[in-house]
Amino acid sequence: MKAKTPSCLFLCAALILAGCATPHPDVDLLRQQMEKATPGRDFVFPPGLKNKILALDPERVTEKDVREVLALAPAPRIINIHGGIYPVYLDMVSFSEFLTGMGYPEASIRNPGDGSYSFSGYTSSEKIAGAAAWYYERDGLRPMIVGHSLGGMMAVKVLHELSGDTTEKISVWNPLTRQTEPRSDITDPLTGEKRPVVGLQLSYVSALAAGGLARLLPNAWGVDAELRKIPDSVEEFTGFYVGLDIVGADGFGYSSENLYQATGKAGVRNVQLPPSYGHFTIPATSHLVKNQAIKDWINNYTPTNTPQLDQTFDSDSSNILWAADVWHGIKKHWVLELQRLIRAQAAKQKNDH
Repeated sequence: MKAKTPSCLFLCAALILAGCATPHPDVDLLRQQMEKATPGRDFVFPPGLKNKILALDPERVTEKDVREVLALAPAPRIINIHGGIYPVYLDMVSFSEFLTGMGYPEASIRNPGDGSYSFSGYTSSEKIAGAAAWYYERDGLRPMIVGHSLGGMMAVKVLHELSGDTTEKISVWNPLTRQTEPRSDITDPLTGEKRPVVGLQLSYVSALAAGGLARLLPNAWGVDAELRKIPDSVEEFTGFYVGLDIVGADGFGYSSENLYQATGKAGVRNVQLPPSYGHFTIPATSHLVKNQAIKDWINNYTPTNTPQLDQTFDSDSSNILWAADVWHGIKKHWVLELQRLIRAQAAKQKNDH
């Protein structure tokens, strides 16, 4: 673990002001909707929808596919984790509005217990891991995590928790009651068998601008040495770093220390964003959905490790490269999780007969 120096004092003082995101005013309605909603594992697909979903190419999901196919089906839970400095959580709210503007259901983003759009980077990683297990048990779709700054470090910490690197047992955390449940296992919704929370694999996780001075924060110490090591508790991981980013990158954003590596079979990508991207405001992306040409560019984006904007627009396109890459990953795993669920349902029906 890297040494902690007195220079961290001013940073800690600035960052400790952050707390949980402000609850949404209509949280009671959100909770009622979720309590009444049919869990994804029990979802009855309308005639023909299963075949349409199975026919989708996860790497090439169009706006029409989202609107006419995916919007008719359940969506995996997206767990956002915002960074430390107040009021950075507002940028994660903006990112959530970007997602809903692109066609993702709001109910699959907002925390049902308090209506917020993200967890704080100061939240216990075991609690977030326990919530991920609760969502999977209920939905039958493996959750995704998007973390920014300290939230990105917590996203990686959650992966190490789920892999069993740091603990043998993780309690289920119920996001509706906001209470820890007296159990450390769930019923796997696809097999019907009991399984521990530890060992659960998430579908997609991304960490943005995670490292740099944020390593000095007490909540990051437990993952500091393992930050760039990605275990098999995620199927696909994307790490984003920014040139000249002192706060959230190592070696000023131009060092190999920023590169994540798989410790096993996880698919890991590293994406370098331009130095013009500001560390604190990258998730602020709600403005992008106001321009159809920008939305078209984002929907047609092909992932690359050094993305470039090859088109000009008549409105603000800031942070488009990050938004496009994350949206591609989310669309991809939305499709893959639904296909996985449909095939599991078909296998169960076959075995029952």
